[in-house]
This record gives sequence, structure tokens and C-alpha cells, in this order.
Amino acid sequence: MGGANTWTFVCFFIFFFHDTATTEIYTLSLHDALPIWTVTGYLGAVESRPPTAGLLWPVLGLVAGLLIACTTTGLPESGLGTVVGVVDGDTLVIDLDGRAESVRLLGIDTPETVHPDRPPECFGAEASGRLALLLSPGAAVRITRDVEARDRYGRLLAYVERLSDGLVVNLSLVEHGFAATLHIDPNDGMRHDLAAAEARARAAGLGLWSACGGPHEPLGG
Repeated sequence: MGGANTWTFVCFFIFFFHDTATTEIYTLSLHDALPIWTVTGYLGAVESRPPTAGLLWPVLGLVAGLLIACTTTGLPESGLGTVVGVVDGDTLVIDLDGRAESVRLLGIDTPETVHPDRPPECFGAEASGRLALLLSPGAAVRITRDVEARDRYGRLLAYVERLSDGLVVNLSLVEHGFAATLHIDPNDGMRHDLAAAEARARAAGLGLWSACGGPHEPLGG
């Protein structure tokens, strides 16, 4: 989780190593507020802005961007929650401190059942049922982030551990053939464990590997 540590350092630097604003008030004319320098040449002395003046707005833009990044990466790297319900084989809703969050299981992909642009796929219902069996409503869980906090749909990206026995749900679904691996950089936290689990499930012909021949096959195809 090196990316998160890097952002933490940047945020700390911005907030704690900047010059403290003065409480004194000065009145300046517009001419005084814009620094000038003098260039002497064949045409005589002329006034112009110093070369660094043009850098002001890019620098301010960079600082503003970093401040925004700090606020969006301020989510904790792990936290405890309670399962509200299952959406499909790789998405569920978890209550985190009284806030219902849609959580996408990191590193895996299950056949679609509720995708707006795809028909239901082979073994999708089985994958959804398996997730519902593993995480029934009210189950206590720990969610752990990787580098990226959310996907483009606003869902939290996480590895989910069932607190009752320490079962990592992402890994369990792949191990038993209910999900395939889906690696998207820079989220590498469980990449090798998930890849090894998929290889074992393929070799044993578990779940979707025997029923469908692989993920994302048409239902009844």
C-alpha cells in the first residue's frame, strides 16, 4: 500500500509545512500588488513582470489538486462493518458507521446477473447465491482497501474478511470456482494469492470452469 503512504506524506507536508498567514492588514494599490522589474535595453528602461509571475497560477492549481487528492484518499485503509445485502456475485452493501456503502470485491470478477448492458451469464446466479451464503445480512466483516479507494461507479474497492472465522471472501470465491481473477493496476495486494487460487480451481474443473468453460459465457450457451 505504498501509494497510500505517499499521499499521506504529501498531505502532511502541505498542511504542516506551509507559511502561517499573517494577521496584519496592509493596503496596496493594484500597481503595488504586481511586482515589477526593470529591463534596460536599446529602447530604454521598461517595466515588465518577472519571469516567475507566470508560474503563480500553475503552482496554485497544483496545490489545489493535491488538496483535493488528500481529501479523496482520506478513507481509512481498513474498517469494520455489517453486511446489509448482496447485489451480485462480486458486489454487496455494507453498513460502515451507519452509512450504507456499495462495496466491489477487489481482484475478482463473477458472471453478470444484473448488468444493465449484458444479459445474465452462465453461473451468475450460483455466484450471487454463494456470496449471499458466505455473507448473510448482519454478518460482521472487515474491509481492507488497496491503492485505489473507489471505482468509476463510486463503489468502495475492498478485500472483505468475515470476522467470525477470518475467511477472505474474495479468495474463497475464486478457490471454489465461483469467480475468476480480475487484476487492475495498481491494486496488487492479493494478486498472487488470487492467481494461484484460480489456477487450482481451473485444474480441478470447479464451478464455472466446468459448468461454463470460463467466465462471462452466455447463460445456457
